[in-house]
Amino acid sequence: MKSKESSLRLKILKFLIIFSVAILGFLWFFQVIFLNTYYEWVKTKEIASIATKISKSYNSGNYETALDSITYTEGVCIEIIDSNNQVYSSSIYNRGCMGALSNDSTYSYYRNELLNSNTNKKIYKLDSNRGGKMIIYVLKLNDGNYLIVNASLMPLNSTVNILSRQLVYVTIIVLLLSFILAYFIAKRISKPIVKLNNTANKMAGGNHDIVFDTKSDIIELNSLADTLNMANTELAKTDELRRELMANVSHDLKTPLTMIKAYAEMVRDLTYNNKEKRDSNLNTIIDEANRLNLLVNDILELSKMQSNVVELNIERFDLDELIKTVVDRFSYLEETKNFKFEYKGIKNAYVSADKRKIEQVIYNLIGNATNYVKDDKTVIVKLSLEDNKYLVEVIDHGTGIEEDELDLIWDKYYRTDKLHKRNTIGTGLGLSIVKHIFMLHNLEYGVKSKKNKGTTFYFKMAKVD
Repeated sequence: MKSKESSLRLKILKFLIIFSVAILGFLWFFQVIFLNTYYEWVKTKEIASIATKISKSYNSGNYETALDSITYTEGVCIEIIDSNNQVYSSSIYNRGCMGALSNDSTYSYYRNELLNSNTNKKIYKLDSNRGGKMIIYVLKLNDGNYLIVNASLMPLNSTVNILSRQLVYVTIIVLLLSFILAYFIAKRISKPIVKLNNTANKMAGGNHDIVFDTKSDIIELNSLADTLNMANTELAKTDELRRELMANVSHDLKTPLTMIKAYAEMVRDLTYNNKEKRDSNLNTIIDEANRLNLLVNDILELSKMQSNVVELNIERFDLDELIKTVVDRFSYLEETKNFKFEYKGIKNAYVSADKRKIEQVIYNLIGNATNYVKDDKTVIVKLSLEDNKYLVEVIDHGTGIEEDELDLIWDKYYRTDKLHKRNTIGTGLGLSIVKHIFMLHNLEYGVKSKKNKGTTFYFKMAKVD
């Protein structure tokens, strides 16, 4: 069953008041209800301690002086009796220790009680004929004599009544102060949290032009505000990328569909009797359909990678031969658009990985480079050995990337010029797919770039025999 919800301020107020009531209840119990029992227990412990002290003083030569001093300082009555009931008495009241008892008890009675109990000490709690109770502690001394220490338990009823009346006022004052203190503490703690919540609601509504600021001296709240500010920044970036993604995907879907429709209508209405023009138009339709298919496949591939449902098919292969194969696939651009591809490699560069996905990485990196080259239209691919690892670099002399954008280029459809243009190669999702393949293989990768000088993408693979 779900517990009833309430505001943070009300919860703090409730818990502080409950805590105050618990403390007051504890005070009432020990200062009023339990006071007599506690006093009796403490007094009994004191009497036992006094008796031990007396037994040590008794062994000294002038024990009478020591006993009188203890009687005076501790407020007790001390009797020492022998087998003949001869008594040494030391009483602050000078009236005998047993005179306060309401029965006919004698010194020999308690001595015999101790003998019959087969113990060396015994404690009695008796009613006094003066009211209240008395504690009698009987102890057998080393020489066979008996020590009797007698102390009165003062009635505490009047003290308890005073404490009860006092605690009534204390309770009222403490509860009142607790309520006031709890209210201001709750308000102080809950106010920045309520402010954070209100700002978070704005963020949830899509407003990212906000700042989480608690102006609080509570470390945890300030840390939460910093975390929410970082989350808001990332959400703003994600929202911007989402809008760009929708616009770019829509553009990339619309363009081939428009061309397919236009050329299909052209074949149907104009060129169906002209074989050469008809074939040219049909080839354009096929090219655009292939581009559309590539875009859909890239979206599906990226979706699977982000969902962690991709399984790697690890095998041993020659990285040098693979790169050569991929570079050769771009040779048509050398003939049709005057591109130039240079490859510098190492023979017999064997690695262990998913060959098809590493091929996809190399293809996407080279394809990305063709979209940003300048007038020289040159793309350089290098394979070298560094720290016993194979280093693959794809270099262009293009527009370059600003330093603050280097970490963003791996996002879907992120473009440094922020303007969508149709790629010469690929769909705009290539670098995001490349990043996920690197992460699946736990490969070291990165990008180095200088504005208007060019860009180098690289990754490293472990060497295997």
